[in-house]
Amino acid sequence: MDSLRYWVTEMHVDGFRFDLATTLARAGNGGFDARSDFFSALHQDPVLSRVKLIAEPWDVGFEGYRLGNFPPLFAEWNDRYRSTVRRFWRGDSGTLADLGFRLTGSSDFFKLSGRRPTASVNYVACHDGFTLHDLVTYSRKHNELNGEDNRDGSNENQSANWGDEGEVDDPQVNELRGRMVRNLLSTLFLSVGTPMLLAGDEMGRTQWGNNNAYCHDNELGWVNWQLDEHQRALLEFTRRCIALRHANPVLQRRNFFLGETLDDSRFRDLVWFHPSGRELERGDWENPELRCFGLFLGGDAIGARGPTGQKVVGETLLVYFNAHAEAVEVTMPPKSWGAGWELLLETATVEVRSLCTASTTITVPARSLLAFKLDGPARG
Repeated sequence: MDSLRYWVTEMHVDGFRFDLATTLARAGNGGFDARSDFFSALHQDPVLSRVKLIAEPWDVGFEGYRLGNFPPLFAEWNDRYRSTVRRFWRGDSGTLADLGFRLTGSSDFFKLSGRRPTASVNYVACHDGFTLHDLVTYSRKHNELNGEDNRDGSNENQSANWGDEGEVDDPQVNELRGRMVRNLLSTLFLSVGTPMLLAGDEMGRTQWGNNNAYCHDNELGWVNWQLDEHQRALLEFTRRCIALRHANPVLQRRNFFLGETLDDSRFRDLVWFHPSGRELERGDWENPELRCFGLFLGGDAIGARGPTGQKVVGETLLVYFNAHAEAVEVTMPPKSWGAGWELLLETATVEVRSLCTASTTITVPARSLLAFKLDGPARG
């Protein structure tokens, strides 16, 4: 505890991420106790209770996987988010229901214990495993340089090379890989929770397929700041995603969605749309082959108050996700959900209409994401 306080008071760090944090709550019987002495001391400490506390919510011991079980001051790395988002965009079947929870703050893990959506640290890549670039470039690990005959590192990375293994000169393969990176980045910043971006992913850093590069202090693990044209474009796209998130309170929710209108809002806070324009039904969530859907976030149903007590109102957003290998014809929601929609973000290079009206049909390109805002005031 004294060491942690020293790092805050003297070194001015603003928080800590605890590796294999389940070990900090091991009880006498080897189980997990969220009221352990260490956690109790943190909560009572006048210094440490005010800084950021992040848990990697697992270790290798008995019942070591404890996602959603840490006490209220902690945020937690959400590996379920990572794996589900990767699998959805890879085109795996049966991911839709799980993805719905991940996009909206993982209430299935955090709500019952009284936590908030911000407790979910959402990420697609971290220092363990593939970088974002390698996630769409390699279908298997390449750890030979580690000197362990490629036995180290995870064997399941939910990755795909979208063509041939490794770097290629094929323009079509590289275009698709770039689109998949943009899909993953935009999904991260359009998800409710706390986004975490691996340093270098914003500009396409590679480890040449090595998913366990901890033992290298060389070009394999360094960040190269000399960017080519494609890397600069990716950096600019990432900036746009971050700016979009900062500009939209509906993506920075403090409470979980209810699927209802709040106060005097015109819209429900959360609605899911089928490509046909109707709302998703239970059978749709159970359809293993449904890979295209719309996510509607009501900008006047955020349910939060500003610093002076005023109601927080932001843009109403509509996001279409299409993980199908083919383009999908989508009917925009009827006029009761908004007369027109302005395109904010697209991940495909195919031109999409910048303004769409209610009930019209648009084409969502294959393996792409489109994000719109309601054209006009948040309240109509």
